[in-house]
Formats: sequence, structure tokens, C-alpha cells
Amino acid sequence: MWFEEADEILKTYLPYYLLLVLPIFIIVSPVNPVSASYEFPVYRMQHFDLHGVGHGCRNTLINLEARSISSWSTSRHCIITRLGDLTIEQFHNIRLKAGALIVVLPKKLSVLSSEEKQHLLLLENAMLAQEITISVYFAENSPNLDKIIKDLSSGFTANDKTKSGAEALVNSIAANGYQIAVNPGNPNIKHNVKISTIQGVLTGRTLSEKTNTIAVVAHYDSFGVAPELSYGADSNASGVAILLELVRLFSLLYSDPKTQGKYNLVFLLTGGGKINYQGSKKWLEDQLDSIDGSFLQETAYVMCLDTLAASDSIYMHVSKPPKEGSSANLFFNALKESPQSNSTPINIVHKKINLADDLLAWEHERYSIRRLPSFTLSTLKTHKDLMRSSVLDIQDNIDINRLVRHTTMVAEALAKHIYNFSEGSIFKGSLGVQKSHLEAWISYLSSQPRSPQLLCNKDNILVNSLQEAFNRFLREIKVSTVQPDKRDPDFTFYDVTKGMMNIYSVKPAVFDLVLTIVIVLYLSIVYLVVLKFPYIYVISCNLISYKKVKAN
Repeated sequence: MWFEEADEILKTYLPYYLLLVLPIFIIVSPVNPVSASYEFPVYRMQHFDLHGVGHGCRNTLINLEARSISSWSTSRHCIITRLGDLTIEQFHNIRLKAGALIVVLPKKLSVLSSEEKQHLLLLENAMLAQEITISVYFAENSPNLDKIIKDLSSGFTANDKTKSGAEALVNSIAANGYQIAVNPGNPNIKHNVKISTIQGVLTGRTLSEKTNTIAVVAHYDSFGVAPELSYGADSNASGVAILLELVRLFSLLYSDPKTQGKYNLVFLLTGGGKINYQGSKKWLEDQLDSIDGSFLQETAYVMCLDTLAASDSIYMHVSKPPKEGSSANLFFNALKESPQSNSTPINIVHKKINLADDLLAWEHERYSIRRLPSFTLSTLKTHKDLMRSSVLDIQDNIDINRLVRHTTMVAEALAKHIYNFSEGSIFKGSLGVQKSHLEAWISYLSSQPRSPQLLCNKDNILVNSLQEAFNRFLREIKVSTVQPDKRDPDFTFYDVTKGMMNIYSVKPAVFDLVLTIVIVLYLSIVYLVVLKFPYIYVISCNLISYKKVKAN
């Protein structure tokens, strides 16, 4: 009697317990799956088009198994590695065969050794050299992220030749792994893009119908392998800071009729400098298209400021050597005669413009193409210096005393040319270069990423701040904007520059397969036991009876 009731209970309720009750107990179990997940901010690699050519990575989504730089093998893997462990050769291999790449940067870039900095510069250059189809992100190091990298490096030893095949197989099944998910949305083209160029003027004393003009130019944007990590403390926050200090100093001189110079001074803060100097290009087109040619009719020279804190030397980059006695030559001579030139060598670097190149080397080349006398002042000897476009260009690398010295030299040389004197100094005492002003501007500019796609929105706070600085000292403030042509754009920006990375602690995919097989076998055995329980019970009873008889 009891046997029939037990048989009925097992057949009626046990399958429902296995299918419903057991999963419910698993769900409400005290094990917290959230404790096995991590969240980190990540910064996407550059993604833009310039003159129809794609640059940077084209993808944003990641939902792949994480692997270390030494254990990945297929496009189903996302490699997560420290910066120092990634070589250029490995990157090229990953770009072609892996699913995604996460590069972990040191918490403080300023503490890197010179070898590590050079490694990062070369790696950045290689990554930006061509279009990349996989998703590439950068993350700052943290204890949790460091632990994950160590687990990945030690957990997957299937490729370790010192292990036997059986050990490698068991380890590949039992080892803990991680799943990486980044989903910031698909990258869309940014519309209503406006790159601003700010113009301000100090009007010179009119001695005749026409007054010559000196233009001082600096681009305010920055560039690096990731937009959100491009702070550009030297390239080109230093150039902007010097220009703004020149604005302050010469506005004081020009405000007094007795010291008003005989040149018009035009100050330009241009946008799009890092995308082939689009701001200067548009400003030139506007000036040349105007009825009277405006300031460009009688231009003494255009002086561009770019990266002026990198070394103790100052280089005057020109497309055509200035003729003896020309305004540019007079300025150069005044710069060489500066008292500070004893500790700061001044040299001219001549480089012809190659119109076949996709990108111009220096901003003055935009003006030289229009046959305007122009040059760029920089502490870099060549435009190919990788520090001009690096995430390593941060405020910690700026020598503010050097920047003060260079600002003083440029201001004195400009004043000597404008006022035509050779001895003495104007900018000293209360009229001297203020270190605090330069330091404040460097701190403000380099405290935020200034990649062009981050500054192209309407009413950008940084652009408004620069315009307000012009409003305090200059007149005829104008803001011109560059917008890409809808049919044939010179440049195209995309809207995803950062995201949130979720890392989940999981078992490898092989473990899921093995676990599925084990569960299927388990359920099959339980089902057969329930279905054939009477026969199993009879066999068990017979075995027990047989053992009792044999024992007696």
C-alpha cells in the first residue's frame, strides 16, 4: 500500500519540483551575483574622418570573453592589457584578428619613465596611422582592474606548454574567467557641428590711409589617441596662454595714445587646429572674400604660436626664409637680441610646403599658401614630434618658469618691432609678464580635454571663456564658425567618445558546455529513476533479500 502511494507521489510531484521549485531556490539563494561584477569608465579611441579618409576605430560595442595579451586566440576574445605589455607588432595582430582591445593606462602618466613615455608615443602613432575596425578603449588603472589582469594572466594556461594536455583541458574548464560588456550605442555622425574661431583687434595709430597689421594666432584644441584623454597642456594650451598674456600686455600699451603702436594687432584663437587648421582656413576665406580685404591688405606678418614649453630652444618655422629688412626678419633679429636669448637659443627652420601632403605641418602654412608672410614659433624642432598629439601632454610636464621666459622674449621682440627700438625693456615691473596669469590659463585649459569633437557644440563653455577674455581687452570681437559641407565634408565627427565597461566574473564557455551536459545527464537519470522506480525498488529488495540469505 505504502509502495503505491510513494510511487504516485514521485511520479506526480518530483518532476514539478525539479522544473519549478529548484530554480526558485537557486534564484533566492544568498549568493549575490553583483559581487562578481565590476564597472569602470572607459575612453574610446579617436573616430573621425578627414578629407574623406577614416581615422581611428569604427566600432563601439563589446560583449566578449576577456583574455590576456598572451592567451587570446580568436575574434571572440577581448584583450585587456596594460600599456607597457602591448607592443606595436601585437597591436597590428590584434587589429586584424581579435574582437576588441582594452588598454589600461597608468593612474599617473607623469610617473612614467622616459622609455615608457617613448613606448606610448610610438604606440599612439601606430594606432592612429590607419583605420581600425574593432572597438578600442582606454581605461585608467585601479586595484580591481589590476586584479582582473592578474587573474587573466594566471588563470588561462591552456597555452602553457609545460602543462600536460589533460591538465590544460581541466584548467580550461575549471578556471574562472571574465566577460566584458561595453554598450554606449552605435557611433552616429555629429550634426550641427560648429568650430569657432575668435578674433579681436587692437587698432594702431593711423599715420596714413593704410595701417599695417600684425596677426598673432594660436589654435586652442588638442589631440591624442583618445578624445577624452587629450589635455594638450603644451600643444597648444601654452600657445593660447602666451597669446592671452600678449593681449593683456599690449592692450595696456594701446589704451594710452602716447604708447599706441603704429600697427594694428589682430589676435586669433582658432579652432580645428588639430584637423588641418580648419579655423585658420575659414578665417582666411572670409577675409579674402570681403570687399576691402580687411586686415589682410597690408599684413606685416602672421605669427603663429604652437607648443612653447617643451624645451629651452625656440624655433622660427618658415615656409620661405624672410628677406633681409622685412618685418619678419626684423622680428627675428629682435628675438635673437633678447637678453633671455643667452639661455634660449633662437633658430630658423625652413621647410617648404608640400601641397601633395594631406596635412599641413604648421599653422603658418595656411597663411603662406595665401602668400602672406608668416611663421610659427615653437620649442619643437620638427612638426613630426609625437608630443604634439599625445595623451602624455599633461600639465605636470609644463615648466611654468620656462613659459614665463618665452612669453617675455616674444613680447619684447614684438614691442621692439612695433615701437622701433633696440635697447632697453618695456615689460618689467607692473607691466611685466605675470606668472600667475600664465599658470591660471595653463591650469584651466589643461584641466579639460579639448579634442575638436568635444568643442564643436553650440555655446561651448571653453569657447565662451576665451571670448570673454578677448572682450575684456580687445575690440571688434568676432566669432566665425566652420561647418562641414553636407555633400563633401572636409571633416566628420562621431558622437561616442566614452562609455562604461562592465566586467562579469564567469566561467569559460567550455565550462558552460560541460555543465549543460552534466545537467542533461543528471535530469535524464532522475527521470529514468522516477519512471522505472517500481522495477528499481523490486531489484533493490531482491538484492537485499539475497544478501540476507547469503549471510545466513
